[in-house]
Amino acid sequence: MTHEFKDIVQAHLKAKQDGFKTVLASVVALDGSSYRKPGVRMLIIENNEMIGAVSGGCVEKDILRQSQSVFQDGTSKMMTYDGRYRLGCEGILYILLEEFKPNDTFFEAFEDCLKRRQVFTIHSSYLKKEDVIDGIGSHVEIEKNTFSLSNVSKSNTSLMQFTQQLPPCFKLMIFGAEHDAVKLCQLASFNGWEVTVVSGPLESKTIDNFPGATAFYSVSPDDLELNSIDSETAIVLMSHNFANDLKYLLELKDTKPVYIGMLGPSHRREKLLSQFLEYCPEVDEEFLELIHGPAGLNIGAETPQEIAISILSEILSVVRAQTPMMLKEKAGGIHT
Repeated sequence: MTHEFKDIVQAHLKAKQDGFKTVLASVVALDGSSYRKPGVRMLIIENNEMIGAVSGGCVEKDILRQSQSVFQDGTSKMMTYDGRYRLGCEGILYILLEEFKPNDTFFEAFEDCLKRRQVFTIHSSYLKKEDVIDGIGSHVEIEKNTFSLSNVSKSNTSLMQFTQQLPPCFKLMIFGAEHDAVKLCQLASFNGWEVTVVSGPLESKTIDNFPGATAFYSVSPDDLELNSIDSETAIVLMSHNFANDLKYLLELKDTKPVYIGMLGPSHRREKLLSQFLEYCPEVDEEFLELIHGPAGLNIGAETPQEIAISILSEILSVVRAQTPMMLKEKAGGIHT
């Protein structure tokens, strides 16, 4: 959800520049089931534009209507939605509405936090009651600094607390610059991921050839900058050049991403790993367990777009520690 909050902050800054106030809507609690879970947020702009969503589209119009009083007096309030009668999700949503107006120091700290790929925490004070309530509101904790997101009238020890720790934005690094890399980049960006594309030093393409990419590097493998690779990073080797993929893998051996995917058939993977182990016989076993090849889930993918869906699906299954299956065959709730 980090990318969603990042989008909210960026949308607020633009709205502020245009002279509009904004209201933040946060799902802080849930009784039963719902399309989305506590921690999801959306931004309402004074011109009635909405950024993000807190449901499948059922409650957004009501939130827009209820936000008008917050625009008028800046007073935060709680809303409840009984999905058993209105949403079809068999749950009750508790939504905090507050005028979104952090100070300038927050934006500086938040931008620095994203660049340094740090974890940050959002705390929201609320009650499961539809009303204007003293003390409700949210603040963000970045390292040891706390930033209020709205006007909090006064402290209230009777309030409930919702705390959400948010990791760095999920990042995909694509090693390769062919047509299929473009499609993978587009779909990953659509999913809210940051995408870095790495190509060889003689590549004529630029970042403009990769819609949605946040960075593009045309460098030799031994000139790669790998310090930003962390547990919120997935890597896909798809240069279509065996020697280059081997060089990339050798450079990556001391990193700890969450996933490494290799394009190509199984015999190519075995050959690549065999040569890799000749160069690095004492490589950590945990690194080898990160490698998935051929990359992707078996969904019958044939086109570059379908292959990209297959790869992204496998990455999600690894990150969420889920065994892929048809939901109709899953016992219990979808998110259990």
